[in-house]
Amino acid sequence: MSAQIQRAWTALSIAQEAAEIVLRVYANPFSVEYKAENDPVTSADQEANAFIVERLSRAFPGVPVVAEESDPSTYAAFAGADAAWFVDPLDGTREFVAKNGEFAVMIGLAERGRAVMGVIVAPAWKRSFFGVVGEGAWEVGEGGFPNPIRVSLRDAPRDAVVVVSRSHGSGRVASMLERLRTAAPVRHGSSGLKGVFVALGRCDAYVQPGLAGMRWDACATEALVRAAGGACTDCSGEPFDYGSGELTNKTGLLATNGRLHVALVNALGAGASG
Repeated sequence: MSAQIQRAWTALSIAQEAAEIVLRVYANPFSVEYKAENDPVTSADQEANAFIVERLSRAFPGVPVVAEESDPSTYAAFAGADAAWFVDPLDGTREFVAKNGEFAVMIGLAERGRAVMGVIVAPAWKRSFFGVVGEGAWEVGEGGFPNPIRVSLRDAPRDAVVVVSRSHGSGRVASMLERLRTAAPVRHGSSGLKGVFVALGRCDAYVQPGLAGMRWDACATEALVRAAGGACTDCSGEPFDYGSGELTNKTGLLATNGRLHVALVNALGAGASG
């Protein structure tokens, strides 16, 4: 077992324990606050955040933990660091509040500015996924046994199954689908779970132009999709730089099976200029 796989198993264990925290809150009445308009936060976000940060910091001392609910001063040193963790303790809080089960715990690792490992746990589904770029991606089944997962082989854009945000509509996506004569998209919550659909081959692409969340929404998603044989960039085809100091995904997120990536980048670009 490689050192990176060992780290992935450790991160997976931490995410699964955090998922139990999330489920405990989910099963009982909880209050909702708002960090900004349409940006809810619950005790599940906060408790899972604190747990993950503490556990990662103990297991991997000296590696910055960039976590959504942490004070930015606690991870200020991540820019330019050799490695950094990116944590979304509850990806899909709107879905969590809506009680539709479409939320995830996400832990990603970047080295030298590139996503290399990702863990995504779906608490309500009781399903866990992890991937190491260059080594593979797996779903962890009953009994803790890893089963390899792989992106689809579809290479005709017209036949592509595209998953998009349930809560953030996009005219560019609609234009892209019309230009490629693709079927109506699948709508789903959680960036991480949409990435899981691509990694599993259930969908061929996940598209979110414009503002597409933050780096903690992208890192685990990117690593899992790429580890499963796919591709993940911004919507212009540029790679994410997790060491730049920028935390906002300002130019979208596109995760595909790889075979469709260039065609979708070009279609999105045509829509932006048209």
